[in-house]
Amino acid sequence: MVKRTIAAAALCLLAGAAWAQEEAPAPAADTEQVLIVGQRPGPGLWKVSKGDHVLYVFGDYSPLPIKMDWRSHEVENIIAKSQEYLPKPSFGIEVGWWGGLKMLPSLIGFQNIPDGGKLVDVLPAETYDRWQVLKAKYIGKDSGIERERPMFVAETLYKKGLEKNGLTMNTEVYSKLDKLASQYKVKTTRSDLHMELEDGAQTLKAFKNSTGTDTACFAKTVERLESDIDAMRVRANAWAIGDMSKIGSLSFADREESCKDAIINNEAFKAKLQNVNADLQKKWLANAERALDANNMTFAVLALHQILNPKGPVAELKAKGYKVEAPE
Repeated sequence: MVKRTIAAAALCLLAGAAWAQEEAPAPAADTEQVLIVGQRPGPGLWKVSKGDHVLYVFGDYSPLPIKMDWRSHEVENIIAKSQEYLPKPSFGIEVGWWGGLKMLPSLIGFQNIPDGGKLVDVLPAETYDRWQVLKAKYIGKDSGIERERPMFVAETLYKKGLEKNGLTMNTEVYSKLDKLASQYKVKTTRSDLHMELEDGAQTLKAFKNSTGTDTACFAKTVERLESDIDAMRVRANAWAIGDMSKIGSLSFADREESCKDAIINNEAFKAKLQNVNADLQKKWLANAERALDANNMTFAVLALHQILNPKGPVAELKAKGYKVEAPE
């Protein structure tokens, strides 16, 4: 069966916002300006223990400085000694070969505002005026983007803003971890969820014709882009040098909750996605507990904000009686 991802551009917003945190103020704009460059180790590892069996958890984070190269000898040594590797959980929606063919006509204009509308038609005047200022600063002349749905424009603005400030989402850290696990022939157990969708073409058509659910994502991006970039710069530097005292004090709110809701609460996807985050956490936890029973040493990866989340998977392991030690 041919695997095809439904609404890839939209679902990446959901993946990036999975297991989001509570709202909190961002650091002040003048908190940090210098971006770490050169080779850096990142933070230490969280250690979850059951007797003499240990699960080491690496906190992945993005964006990071464009000119930073990650390498940790500690991480490489632990992966080399591990019996199992648990990558970050991920989610995908797929359709079969025939369903994929039927979807193709629906993909035309998928990112556009319904009925030939433009951003100026669907956004509040104040939000649109703010967008024009940020567009000029980070994107420049692009008449076509004015016809795209707010959630897709927000993602473009977000990425361009990061790039102009020396940050990138394409950090290659996670791919390096995968390569190390492969290099040392460590057994890999994934905690992914894949949902097969029989009515892919109808779902895309419903999404294309839907209105209103993604303006909050856009408004939040426009409102907080530059303060969020300052917050992410602080986090990126702290992550790069493993400054746990600073990492532990940082907020991870940003704009992501509104953009996640733009997908989850859209009528085209709502019924299918409501329990995704809980199911991903449940699956990862089941694999983590099994690995702690079976292996002397296991290496796992979670997004940094998931590790620090007081309701996240590491906190849940601690609540179940496992010993959890944060890096110094």
